[in-house]
Amino acid sequence: MRTSAQPKALPLIALTTGEPAGIGPDLALMLAARPAARRGARLVLVGDAGMLSRRAARLGLKVLLRSCADAVSCAAPGSGVAVLHVPLAQAVRPGHLDARNAAYVLGTLDAALAGCVSGAFAAMVTAPVHKGVINDGGFAFTGHTEYLADKTHTQRVVMMLAGGTPALRVALATTHLALKDVPRALTREDLRTTLTILEADLRSKFGIARPRILVAGLNPHAGESGHMGREEIEVIAPVLDELRKRGMRLTGPLPADTLFTPRVLAGGDAVLAMYHDQGLPVLKYATFGAGINITLGLPIIRTSVDHGTALDLAATPAKAKSADPGSLITAFKLAVTLATRAARARRKAPARTRKN
Repeated sequence: MRTSAQPKALPLIALTTGEPAGIGPDLALMLAARPAARRGARLVLVGDAGMLSRRAARLGLKVLLRSCADAVSCAAPGSGVAVLHVPLAQAVRPGHLDARNAAYVLGTLDAALAGCVSGAFAAMVTAPVHKGVINDGGFAFTGHTEYLADKTHTQRVVMMLAGGTPALRVALATTHLALKDVPRALTREDLRTTLTILEADLRSKFGIARPRILVAGLNPHAGESGHMGREEIEVIAPVLDELRKRGMRLTGPLPADTLFTPRVLAGGDAVLAMYHDQGLPVLKYATFGAGINITLGLPIIRTSVDHGTALDLAATPAKAKSADPGSLITAFKLAVTLATRAARARRKAPARTRKN
């Protein structure tokens, strides 16, 4: 027999609403207005409660919101969708960036992260932010991935995007770097760490017992025996040989122009691309706006959309149909799956014995 307390067992997922002048609040509210899309978990929006209420009214979305002051009160039973209130610094004009709200955007990330670290939230999902306006606001910021790594004192994290049918997973050896800086950043130590994190999280988070990883080369034709670059010979291949001896199932370095073909992809569970625009254009084309971003290596679960702030679509009812929440819904569902798997693993883990 079900009891009234049973819903508390559902994972509590925090969703940061992103750049307030962009599409993030709209997509978050669209998810909040679709109970079927958030089945299996409880949703907490993280953002300014008043701004979200006004945005919902402007979009004609019927969703009941209730403001709460902290993660604990958000977890308490109540009607409607909880909003962990983080006050705006400046009133928002949809479609118009304001650097004065940069601290607000980072404040939503901090609030969600604190709830995850404390255990109140099972995972966090992030709507898109605008890196430029955060930097203009006086904060050094290259992206969610790097920010969350710094805040959790995690020395190395891995960005992985996923989506499509069959599932395509693309992780990155380097992330938000100018192309000219990639070869220097691609060291044996970093590549070894990246592959170790990727393999470990494919096992623990995605339940793949023996992950198969396809590794791209850096240069055209994977360097063509050193004639187009020596990174494959001097960095990538030695690391792959070393890790294969430890039991990892690694294929490569492979030419990137032929790696992303059905025949080659069928032989792997994930791809490791050497830089951002080597792997992500392929994935985004394949997923048609439904791809998601997962940060591997963090002590928390974090997923995200794979698109930008879409300022031109923000809070515009006539264009609301053009704002597709597919990526956010997919990111939310994956967060629920990963959080549920993690909770199950904790329950199955043997209890620690106390030392006398």
